[in-house]
Amino acid sequence: MGLYEASQVSIKREDILEEMGDFSSQLLNAWNTNDDQSQARIVRNTLGHPHHKSLARFMAKSFLSDFQGTEGWINVFKELAKMDFNLVKSIHQEEIRQVSEWWKDLGLAKELKFARNQPLKWYIWPLAVLPHPSLSEQRVELTKPISLVYIINDIFDVHGTLDELTLFTEAVNRWKYEAIEPLPDYMKTCFNALNGITNEICSKVYEDYGWNPIDSLRKSMV
Repeated sequence: MGLYEASQVSIKREDILEEMGDFSSQLLNAWNTNDDQSQARIVRNTLGHPHHKSLARFMAKSFLSDFQGTEGWINVFKELAKMDFNLVKSIHQEEIRQVSEWWKDLGLAKELKFARNQPLKWYIWPLAVLPHPSLSEQRVELTKPISLVYIINDIFDVHGTLDELTLFTEAVNRWKYEAIEPLPDYMKTCFNALNGITNEICSKVYEDYGWNPIDSLRKSMV
């Protein structure tokens, strides 16, 4: 399994690592038929979810199921791992509650019925890039602009006319309220949500670090 895991970090034209990956994969697939179901499950997890191509937190439950030993210290570590898993799980559940409540209060799902309504999916992005338990607030806040990226994408892909989209793009480029006057109501709602989220993030950054990133965030939205 170590050879297979090492082969997963290979880059193009690293023939030796590629050969090592093919060789170890064949051996692991042959071992997968072993009568030891516990070992076979570990092998399947390794083949399906190599360490360098997976998220450790997402694989924790499978690891705990496969983690076995007779030594006392191993069982102690397993209990600590379970406690950590349950603690982090409760943090994520609270974050999902906050995101769901924010999305419901925002009201875009009701006003923009053509757009996606997938707050849990949007939350997975911050969960993947900011996995440390201490970054709870950052995960919740990052979910908000990510959700608007999906909503605006739906406006451009499935609903807005060319003239409306041109006006919306100009409004975002100018970032002034008078620029949204010619827009249809659903676009005004989206722009107001985008502006509100941007200002909210800037306010929190300023409170914590004494710096207002408003110009940088607005440019990133364009």
